[in-house]
Amino acid sequence: MEPNDRDAAKEPCDATAGASEEAGIRILLVDDHPVVRAGLASMLSSIRGITVCGAASTGEEALEIIDREKPDVLLLDLRMPGMTGIELLNAIRARPLPPRSLVLTSYSSDEEIYRAIEAGAQGYLLKSAPQAEIVTAIQSVYRGRTHISPRIAARLAERMVRWALTPRELEILEMVVRGLTNGQIGNVLRISENTARNHVNSIIRKLGVSGRTEAATAAIQQGLVRLAD
Repeated sequence: MEPNDRDAAKEPCDATAGASEEAGIRILLVDDHPVVRAGLASMLSSIRGITVCGAASTGEEALEIIDREKPDVLLLDLRMPGMTGIELLNAIRARPLPPRSLVLTSYSSDEEIYRAIEAGAQGYLLKSAPQAEIVTAIQSVYRGRTHISPRIAARLAERMVRWALTPRELEILEMVVRGLTNGQIGNVLRISENTARNHVNSIIRKLGVSGRTEAATAAIQQGLVRLAD
């Protein structure tokens, strides 16, 4: 744990406190940036009814704290080294009585929003959200409700009405983004050029675009394919 997190984690979660909100909503912060963790801990610790009982810089560290402290709400980023936020969401969902989860991230690609909600997140906010909205979201998620900003909810609804791409189509879409032709895709995957073409046409149809170039652009904009750093 980073030195800046010590104050955030010095008050342990009381696993016997039950679900009484008067006892304080116990928050675990998960973000790989120490300045973000320290800022959130400082801000939330000043709110009556909220207790920051831990802070983790990785998903693996978060799992250890969850098992030990039993927080009520997880406030987490999606992009972290090692285990990602979405992988963490999937991991805690398999645990008995998992904490509720609120994503607080700088990223808002359509695919990341969709995958986070699919993995069990009850809320999704950008780090640019005002303090009042973050507090309201924590309280809503704690009470078993969902909290997604209207702008993000609209994008999520648009994403969910599309047919989901299959794993093979996602693999081929990445090759389309890289500029491979149908013949080259066929060679890589050991399928015929005609089969590769059929997959590409299916991708174009599902994305609602007119061709390969628009499909590649949509894939990047929606977070379906991540470009190498």
